[in-house]
Amino acid sequence: MQLNMSDDNLRSYEGYFQFYDPITPILQKRRKATPISEVMRHDRLVRTEFFNDFLKQDGLCYGLNYFAFDRGDNIGDLRIWRGANRKDFTQRNAQIVDTIGPSLVNALIRARNNTTNAPSLRFSQIAPDIGLTVREAEVADLLVTGQTDDEICGKLGFSKPTLRTHIASIFRKSGLNRRSQLALFLAEQNHHL
Repeated sequence: MQLNMSDDNLRSYEGYFQFYDPITPILQKRRKATPISEVMRHDRLVRTEFFNDFLKQDGLCYGLNYFAFDRGDNIGDLRIWRGANRKDFTQRNAQIVDTIGPSLVNALIRARNNTTNAPSLRFSQIAPDIGLTVREAEVADLLVTGQTDDEICGKLGFSKPTLRTHIASIFRKSGLNRRSQLALFLAEQNHHL
C-alpha cells in the first residue's frame, strides 16, 4: 500500500528504476530503521537519475526506511518520505520507527497468514503457555530472526546484562539451552495446534 505516490510512478519503479535504485539494496541489509542520508549523502542522491526521474516526480526528497524480517525473510517494508520543504530524518526518528518495528512485523505476519492460511507461530502467541513475560517473548521472537545482541538491545532499549537475564529466563522456562533451538521449538509447538 502506498500513500501520496502515483500508480504510474510505482509502475516505472517496477519496470525500470528498481534496477537502478542505489539505496534499497543497502537499506535492506541494515535490518533497522535508517535515514536514507546514512547510506547515501543527500547531495549525491539528488544528482542521480533515481532521484530526479523517480523520487522527485512524487515530491519525495528525504526518506527513512524500515525493512521487516521474519526469521530471516524480508516480508515487507515501511518507507517514509518528506518533501524538499521539510528537514531530513534524524537518528531519533529512526529509533522511534525501530520501536514500532516488532509490531509492524507481527502485523505483516498476521496479514500474510490471513491470505495464505499458513500459521507462523511466534513466542508472543504462546508466552502464557510457557510462562514467558511479554518482554521475554519479544526477546525470543527477535532471537528467532537471528538478530544480534546489539540489535536486540538497541530495538528494545536495554543493556546486554539485561538481555542475558531475559535469555536465561527464556531457556529456563522453555527447557531449551541454545538459541538455535528456538525456531525448532516454535515449529514443534505449531504442529501441536
